[in-house]
Amino acid sequence: MDEPEQGSAHKYLTVRDHLATLVAQDLRVGDAIPSERHLSQQFGLSRMTVRQAVDTLVTEGVLVREQGRGTFVAPQRMDFEMRLTTFGEEMRRRGMEPATTVLTAQVVAATPDVATALELEPRQKVHFLYRVRSADGLPICIEQAWVPVALAPTLFDDGPPASMYEALRDRGLAPEWGEDTLSADEATDTEASLLGLGDARAVLRAERRTYSVDSATMFSRACYRADRYSVWVPLRAPRPALVPRRRAEADLEPAHTPTSGGRQ
Repeated sequence: MDEPEQGSAHKYLTVRDHLATLVAQDLRVGDAIPSERHLSQQFGLSRMTVRQAVDTLVTEGVLVREQGRGTFVAPQRMDFEMRLTTFGEEMRRRGMEPATTVLTAQVVAATPDVATALELEPRQKVHFLYRVRSADGLPICIEQAWVPVALAPTLFDDGPPASMYEALRDRGLAPEWGEDTLSADEATDTEASLLGLGDARAVLRAERRTYSVDSATMFSRACYRADRYSVWVPLRAPRPALVPRRRAEADLEPAHTPTSGGRQ
C-alpha cells in the first residue's frame, strides 16, 4: 500500500498546480487527465500523494470523477452576481446563447404562498409562467414566475414574453429592487429530468420578490443545477448610519454658537 512521503503536504500542491495549468491551457471540458500511475512516475511521488492532488481539484469543481471510467475536466461553473438582471442578459454577457423552453403560460388563481409574496388576496388572478432556461443548449435552471393580472392585464396577450423584466418595464412597472432567498436542496424526479441530471441531484433554489417603486410586481422560484451554477455576492464593510434628528427635539434645544473646535 502506498504511503505518503514526508513533506507531502507541499508536494501534492505541485501536482495540483500542474493539473490546474493543464486544464486551463491544454485540456477541454470532458477530456481525461493523465492517470495516477503516469503522474506518480512523472513527479516521483506515491499514488496516495497524487490522489490527494486530484481530490483537491475534484472538491474545487475543476475535475469530476466517473465511476469505472476515470477523472475528467469538469464543466465550468457560472458565477452569477445577485442583481436584477435577466437570465438572457447574464448569458449574453458571458458570450453564451440563451434559450427558453416554455412549459406553461396561463392565468391561474394565486395559491396562499404566492398571494402572500405578492401582497394579494388569496385566489386573486395571476399570470403564471413555467419554463426551462438553457445556455449554449445546456439546461441551467427551471423557473416559475407569477405576476398579478391586475397590474399587467395584457402580459400574455402576444404569448409569453421572452423577458419578464422587459415586459414589466414596457408597462411602467420597471423592477427597482428585490429580495432573494437561497437554499440548497435535491432535485425532484421531474426537475432532474428537465435539467438532464444524472445521479447528482444537488440543486440551488432561489425565491425572489421583485418590486417596482411602490408594489411587489413579480414572485419567482428558480431551481438551478448546482454543478453549473454558483452565486457571487459582493460585500462591503458597514458604514455608520446618519440618523436625522427629530425636529421636535431640535426645536427644544437652545441656540448656541459653534466653538472654535469646528462643527459638532
